[in-house]
Amino acid sequence: MLRRKVDDYLIQWKNNPDRLPLVIKGARQIGKTFSVRNFAKSYKNYIEINFITDPQFKTVFKNGYSPESIIREITLLRPDWNFIPNETLILFDEIQVFPDCTTSLKFFKIDGRYDVICSGSLLGINYNQITSVSVGYKTDYEMYSLDFEEFLWAKGYKQEQIDSILEHMINQAPFGELEYNVWMENFMEYTTLGGMPKVVDMFITNKNYSGTLQEQRQILKSYEDDITKYAFGLDKAKLKNVYNHISVFLAKENKRYQITKVAPGARNREYIGTIDWLNDAGIINICYCLESPELPLKGNYKPNDYKIYWRDTGLLIASLDEEAQIDFRQNRNFNTYKGAIYENIIADAFVKQGYGLYYFKNEKSTLEMDFFVRDMRGLIPVEVKASDNATKSLCNLIEKEKYADIHYGIKLCKKNIGFNGKFYTFPYFCCFMLKKYLQNFDKTHYCNQEESK
Repeated sequence: MLRRKVDDYLIQWKNNPDRLPLVIKGARQIGKTFSVRNFAKSYKNYIEINFITDPQFKTVFKNGYSPESIIREITLLRPDWNFIPNETLILFDEIQVFPDCTTSLKFFKIDGRYDVICSGSLLGINYNQITSVSVGYKTDYEMYSLDFEEFLWAKGYKQEQIDSILEHMINQAPFGELEYNVWMENFMEYTTLGGMPKVVDMFITNKNYSGTLQEQRQILKSYEDDITKYAFGLDKAKLKNVYNHISVFLAKENKRYQITKVAPGARNREYIGTIDWLNDAGIINICYCLESPELPLKGNYKPNDYKIYWRDTGLLIASLDEEAQIDFRQNRNFNTYKGAIYENIIADAFVKQGYGLYYFKNEKSTLEMDFFVRDMRGLIPVEVKASDNATKSLCNLIEKEKYADIHYGIKLCKKNIGFNGKFYTFPYFCCFMLKKYLQNFDKTHYCNQEESK
């Protein structure tokens, strides 16, 4: 059984005496239902209602949303089910096909006798169909596919071994040759596989990549099927066209989303809503271009100028040709795509840490930066390098006085830990620890950085 971070969250949720009904959102096949079922073992009684496999349960809300009414209707359909007050967990699953059931969460909270969890895919899309979203009476939790730390748990690594990566970062201590090679090998495996639980489980069980590509492509097919089923109010052919071109955008040198890459003569107004749909469905991450490299991030970006990344890098590789998985593992035949894959995995890692995605490129293309994050003091440019090329833009952002919010930078590449007085270099596999690193950042580093200017 794969250990997930949501497991700890669910325990904390249950231990909170003031807990609200919980809505777990996320893309399909990332392990939402499995995690809830495992958590349900901590209850004496568990009731699971799946609105896809058991559509007849949609009728239990026809007489209102009070728990007494709902439970009475449920037991008419399933007289063998018992609802034990204060000892029962109820899961309403696949609520994307019946999102109106979340209206009942307010009344379950007021009643207080039963713990309720709702789970489903595409919830960001279908929330606009809900009669009342029980504002103030529910907690939303965004779940993702496995991050790199969860992958290392699956591989059997102990927490103290994983935490040693953060210790190296904080202490600016380069990894030994064995450490570096082991962590990098694991990271390359994770990048190739992505974090979809079934794919990871197949790899761990079989101890090889056998069958993983086929499973990834089945997931890609299921995403395309979702467009047919759930893309209400949009031109499904155009949405599918954008979906099938995600990898094409990433193959371009600047990776920027441009509607003309989708179809010759295509106009933005014809594709309104397609990117939002893919984002709400948990298929892509959107990275917005900043107006200028300065704070604040959320108030300083161009809403119509962005890149899009696959939310799971394994699915990016699976969307390419048949041999792409082998090519990436053997470090060959990727050219521009190699940089796109590294950018994609870093974007994925940042989102899973709670970061928004932002980049910068000036009009003359003389200054560009892959990502920006921030700490308590300022703005931090993050450059992702597929090779050990020069970092002219990174140095310019740090050195020039006009970028007053920037004091130092970070470079992620296939090199060991280092600091040159301007930016910190970390190997790719450190990216999942970046937020913890910045939270623990020694303030003396600022002083050292200032002295070196």
